[in-house]
Amino acid sequence: MGLTTIIIIVIILIVLSAIKILKEYERAIVFRLGRFIKVKGPGIFILWPGIDKMAKVSLRVITMDVPPQDVITKDNISIKVNAVAYFRVFEPAKAILEVEDFLYATSQLSQVTLRSVLGEYELDEILMQREKINMRLQKIIDTQTDPWGIKVSTVEIKHVDIPTEMQRAIARQAEAERTRRAKIIHAEGELQAADKLNQAAKIIGATSVGIQLRFLQTLTEVATEKNSTTIFPVPIDLFAPFIRKLSGKE
Repeated sequence: MGLTTIIIIVIILIVLSAIKILKEYERAIVFRLGRFIKVKGPGIFILWPGIDKMAKVSLRVITMDVPPQDVITKDNISIKVNAVAYFRVFEPAKAILEVEDFLYATSQLSQVTLRSVLGEYELDEILMQREKINMRLQKIIDTQTDPWGIKVSTVEIKHVDIPTEMQRAIARQAEAERTRRAKIIHAEGELQAADKLNQAAKIIGATSVGIQLRFLQTLTEVATEKNSTTIFPVPIDLFAPFIRKLSGKE
């Protein structure tokens, strides 16, 4: 093998090693002799060995789990809260040049923001206003990561771990609330029933025939029960003449 052949082989190997291929969702931050020159990709491009260096960045949405954080709420209740954040790099150059490790930095920022924001709410607000709190978390984190070329699209609280004694207190509160609602519904039903009975009494009492028909209908309903003893009311007006006669008023 001659010298010329060796040189050709070396050149071919250098060229092959200089050829880089990036996927559609990847970008390369290229440094030449330590200086940033441009963002390359996707597809094929040349990266000269020994002269150029690159840092590869993915543009896909990243799902980051925010570890459980100890939070003291506004009403002094200690809870543990974890969350999940969805974000993506929209400016690859900033994600490499402006921050040392954008994944670690975003994770730490999310944890600090989660603790500080939830500390401004009471426990009932955290449990009932999840959507509002999620939107506020997303806005704060997105604003602070914008200089790094990162767009935070969603932040969601996953789980709120409440102390056992507080769970029992919440259960008692919920039971008392359900009891209160049941009593109110029962009272409203009694009120409506009384109103309808009052209307019915006025209609039936307008004529004596109506009262008699209602009396006979009641007897019919009692008779269908096949009771051995039947008790039915007798209007006191039937005995009025006898009472007056006995009292000597007639």
